[in-house]
Amino acid sequence: MAADPAAHRAPVDLPLPADLPLPVDLLLPAARGHVAAGEPVVAGERSAPARAALFLLAAAVLAGSLAAAVRIGTADVGWAGLARVLGARLGLDVTPPPPLVDSLVWDLRLPRVLMAALVGASLAVCGAVLQAVTRNALADPYLLGVSSGASAGAVTVVVLGVGASALGVTGGALAGALLAFGLLLLLLRRTGLDSTRIVLTGVVVGQLFTALTSLVLMASADADTTRAVTHWLLGSMAPARWDTVAACAVVTPLGLLVAWLCSNALDGLAFGTDTAASLGIGVRRTRLLLLVVTAVLTAVAVATVGAIGFVGLIVPHGVRFLVGPSHRVLLPYAALAGAVFLVWTDAVARVAFAPREIPVGVITALLGVPLFLLVLRRRGEL
Repeated sequence: MAADPAAHRAPVDLPLPADLPLPVDLLLPAARGHVAAGEPVVAGERSAPARAALFLLAAAVLAGSLAAAVRIGTADVGWAGLARVLGARLGLDVTPPPPLVDSLVWDLRLPRVLMAALVGASLAVCGAVLQAVTRNALADPYLLGVSSGASAGAVTVVVLGVGASALGVTGGALAGALLAFGLLLLLLRRTGLDSTRIVLTGVVVGQLFTALTSLVLMASADADTTRAVTHWLLGSMAPARWDTVAACAVVTPLGLLVAWLCSNALDGLAFGTDTAASLGIGVRRTRLLLLVVTAVLTAVAVATVGAIGFVGLIVPHGVRFLVGPSHRVLLPYAALAGAVFLVWTDAVARVAFAPREIPVGVITALLGVPLFLLVLRRRGEL
């Protein structure tokens, strides 16, 4: 009988750095060359039926959260009223709701809740991607300076009225975000896309545009305008309308799909550049693609609703603890968890101090700080 050549193949011993910033034990059996047939390649990963059940549960929680959040507000809308609004809008044979209820649900609350879900999913996935690309557990979607650029663009439009009729706040914020990312790529062109350089250059770009934002605000003596801009900078779902929801509904799924298709590359990048290259991953090309995807997703989110912190920082860590570090599994769950988290934090922002509404970024920060401290404690870093 011919000998099996695989039986004499030497185990592959890939270098695994001791200072991995993420709790990444994925691919350990495979990386050491000791994977038996049928053995999962991700240490600690849940079985396929368990993952499917958990995913269905998470999707059901998201659907329930969307419906419940539409009902919540200073004016309560019952389940029957919500069903009548949706049924009438879908052309079903139902009794039309009162015009005020129809406008409240369809024109205000439903776009707002859907926008919260899209932005939450986008920020959570961007955070997970950047934590792998930069191998930095503290990475979040605003690491690249995109948020600061968006803030500078929005403030410039609002305070100075530059192109206000053509662009508006959203257009100015998007232009500023893309300008900041372009500057980041220009600065990295000479130094390369090394993880450390990405982090440091992103900090520099962010500080530059933060200073520009402060300079523009100081140039305005209008207290009301400054207050409105400050409210926007803290993040709010109030500007959400169907046209902005439609734009995010096109960009966000495409960006999330591209990130998910790069899951194997993200697993390799989490081990470091040398290990990723030894696995056949085009490190520079993949990093550039993922940086562009996260920058576009973040730019669209910030341009629409402002800068909302901590979603992209704490959600990936929490999800990673539940489902493991494999990005093929992590990214879909992070999207669902981020959507649920932001839907409910926005609901709290609407009703906590009713009738006054507070920026949702304040709520995410108040919740995010203790949750992140809990994550650090569980990892033994606090």
